[in-house]
Amino acid sequence: MKGISYSRYGGPEVLEYGEVRDPKVAPDAVLVKVRAAAVNPVDWECREGHLDGILDAVFPVVTGWDVSGVVVQPGAAVTEFAVGDEVIGYVREDFLSRGTFAEYVAAPVRTLARKPRNLTYEEAAGLPLAGLTAYQVIMRVLEVKRGETVLVHAAAGGVGSIAVQLVRHLGARAIGTASEHNHDFVRGLGAEPVTYGGSLAERVRGLAPEGVDAAFDTIGGDTMRTSADLLAPEGRLASIVDPDVVSYGGRYCFVRPDAEDLRQLSELAEQGAVSVHVSSTFPLERTADAQRLSQEGRTRGKIVVTVDWEEQGEPEGLY
Repeated sequence: MKGISYSRYGGPEVLEYGEVRDPKVAPDAVLVKVRAAAVNPVDWECREGHLDGILDAVFPVVTGWDVSGVVVQPGAAVTEFAVGDEVIGYVREDFLSRGTFAEYVAAPVRTLARKPRNLTYEEAAGLPLAGLTAYQVIMRVLEVKRGETVLVHAAAGGVGSIAVQLVRHLGARAIGTASEHNHDFVRGLGAEPVTYGGSLAERVRGLAPEGVDAAFDTIGGDTMRTSADLLAPEGRLASIVDPDVVSYGGRYCFVRPDAEDLRQLSELAEQGAVSVHVSSTFPLERTADAQRLSQEGRTRGKIVVTVDWEEQGEPEGLY
């Protein structure tokens, strides 16, 4: 089958499009015919070796953790899914090797949920990692409640945009940091936008003079420290990028695959409470370009890679 892989750490130039090993379907996994896979910052962080301290890389590594597609073969022990089911997944294992930027991926059922029926494959591919990150932080770590005020950083990005929607779904007020050209987009999500940098604390205080009840940091460094200063008494702080947040009384969070959380997200999407904005799509063979764009750090919503089955045709003998 065709896929995107790298045989050494490095920049986008190490990504190769070509034949990769066919996946084996373990008893507790299903074989998914990939229709779309979303790009996440962690994809290029893995590619550059930044996670080498916690995840072994079994080269060549097929990149990617997000997927939407169709089940074509259930494993021997699987009862949750059948052939033809449309699914989404945050397909992270405890090592780097078998990713989602390929024509097929063998995905453990613990990483999957049914695809929201009202989302396209491209939109659905952008939901798992970003959505689970937002869901686990907003629902479990910050435990946002109705009537509270929540500061969400990078509110126009993949994680931030979903976090804002979850905050609003819970009946809380959202203040979202964003570049000025994204303010209308952030307003459309239901948040009150404020511009990054400079007098950020003053601008947030102008909207929330007594401080915010919770802050969701997706940037780290000075932004995280400013967030800590903006908390009301008993306010809560969480960061997905800066472990030093614990020094400020906050929680550091690394998203986990969770089938039940993903099912809840899928239901919220079908109810219209959560949507995914796809800013750009690339064909599979241009994954390197998609990752380059992601590394620029100015993405609104999600960047998605697609597999064109009509053009490529289905390989024989895989399942």
